[in-house]
Amino acid sequence: MEALTAVSVAALTLYDMIKAVDPAARIDDIRVLRKEGGRSGSWAR
Repeated sequence: MEALTAVSVAALTLYDMIKAVDPAARIDDIRVLRKEGGRSGSWAR
């Protein structure tokens, strides 16, 4: 969950810098593809 939050914040930061240059810029499909460790063990989409 922490990694997903970090990626979302990074994407929003990049979007904020790019939107002045490219108004059509957008963020799509932020999702977890694979997870290892933790309580539920390994997981893959």
